[in-house]
Amino acid sequence: MNTDSETREFVLEPADNAVLANLCGQFDEHLRQIEKRLGLHISNRGNRFRITGPAQASQAGARLLHELFRLACEEQLDPHRVHICLQESAMNESQGSRTNDSPEDTVVKTTRLHIRPKGPNQRGYLDNIRKFDLCFGIGPAGTGKTYLAVASAVEALEQDRVRRIVLVRPAVEAGERLGFLPGDLSQKVDPYLRPMYDALYEMLGFDKVARLVERNIIEVAPLAFMRGRSLNESFVILDEAQNTTVEQMKMFLTRMGFGSRSVVTGDITQIDLSRNQVSGLRHAMQVLEEMPNIGFSFFSPADVVRHSLVQSIVEAYERFEYGGPEPAGDGDPR
Repeated sequence: MNTDSETREFVLEPADNAVLANLCGQFDEHLRQIEKRLGLHISNRGNRFRITGPAQASQAGARLLHELFRLACEEQLDPHRVHICLQESAMNESQGSRTNDSPEDTVVKTTRLHIRPKGPNQRGYLDNIRKFDLCFGIGPAGTGKTYLAVASAVEALEQDRVRRIVLVRPAVEAGERLGFLPGDLSQKVDPYLRPMYDALYEMLGFDKVARLVERNIIEVAPLAFMRGRSLNESFVILDEAQNTTVEQMKMFLTRMGFGSRSVVTGDITQIDLSRNQVSGLRHAMQVLEEMPNIGFSFFSPADVVRHSLVQSIVEAYERFEYGGPEPAGDGDPR
């Protein structure tokens, strides 16, 4: 241990063996996960815990264990849930304070799911979606940009704040060309729209989505189909916007009608356009950055909510391609 290490001891109440087993995980895997991430040593005897490590890390670890104990009373914990809590704790620590927002203030409620944001950046993103008619969510894969936008759209539809949902993607992906895919145009673009279908199925159910699509209450379409349209009382999401051209982005942004909201999501580090084309998302960030009443939310690798290895991969690519920050140190993949 470092010379500046300290030991904290505390008791988690009420003592409940089932809750404690849920907190610690099988063979204490949750405690080992926290130790590895924060660089601590954690031991316990029943509901009495001892944490040894650097002062700041031990304070964060104690706070995290209290929060996980509260969650363990309400839900079944697993390594993924612990990872999410570690991510949120790290984001709060980096901001120097914990959020004062009530958890219920930012819950997205759909018929089948209640979706809670993971960390302050996701909370800020949802706040922007609710506050602004046009919102941008920009950041690496796995940060929940598309999923939260679809959830917000479903919530708005179910609360009768909009009359339909329109989900849009450019049909450009990792060097593929539509001509090489089988089927008619609708079948060719379907694979590119599958992630948004999957989110809809999870929130509404397969049968309900099918009925809403049949009635055109939910429309999933390639970006090329948007030209010449005006979308009133709609919640419109443009996903993978880094693969739009400047002309396509301008065309999309001018489709907004009365009572509509638009969310644009993308990752400017994964542009699949040809080298001589400027990304419409990157261009829009420059053109619109000073405009009022437009929300911009930016995500970092620390916001990745997929497997913890995804965050490390994103950071490794950033360091290699853009000279980003070095890893934070052993036991801390931030």
